[in-house]
Amino acid sequence: MNEHMIVAIDGFSSCGKSTLAKTLATELHYTYIDSGAMYRAVTYYFLKNKIDISTIETVKQALEDIHLSFKKKQIELNGENINEEIREMYISGYVSEISALKPVREKMVALQQKMSKKGHVVMDGRDIGTTVFPNAQLKIFMTADPAVRAQRRFRELLLKGVKVSYQEVFDNLTHRDTQDTSRKESPLKMAADAVVLDNSHLNEEEQLDFVHKIIADHHIDL
Repeated sequence: MNEHMIVAIDGFSSCGKSTLAKTLATELHYTYIDSGAMYRAVTYYFLKNKIDISTIETVKQALEDIHLSFKKKQIELNGENINEEIREMYISGYVSEISALKPVREKMVALQQKMSKKGHVVMDGRDIGTTVFPNAQLKIFMTADPAVRAQRRFRELLLKGVKVSYQEVFDNLTHRDTQDTSRKESPLKMAADAVVLDNSHLNEEEQLDFVHKIIADHHIDL
């Protein structure tokens, strides 16, 4: 086995990337890194501190005051656990826009690559297999029917007591898909050597079985 093994899981919003990545990381005894949470944390900080994103220098200066870390698979911003706060709908409404900023992507990619130096990693996001770890030993690209994804996210928010309509959730996901795939900096796209996992009609156990089959079929030594 190589010194640092990387599993890169990319895909659209609300495809269950994090759930699969966490489960796989636990199974393999790898470190799990949620890159989406990192961008949400930056978005949270920018909104909370009313950072003017129209000026690159202002963005760069704000980024110097942001320090992210993970403790027990939950993200901390400057030492504060904000794992729940970053899942709010208002964060979802701005995260794609802020994630598209070049200084933000450069800092997050550098931090993600630094985190991987500590050992074997499972990381999920939008550009893991294309930009962050183009040489990852296993790349999976997750997708699902937009209506199915919206329903999953809608159900998740309702369980948390968030008052939101299905249409609002669907519109938000559609908007994020457009921004994520069309942005200039590290757009969401499938790596040429990635395996597609369409989980529109698969449960969590079936998705994990799919990954195990890929590992076996490709003789990947994780």
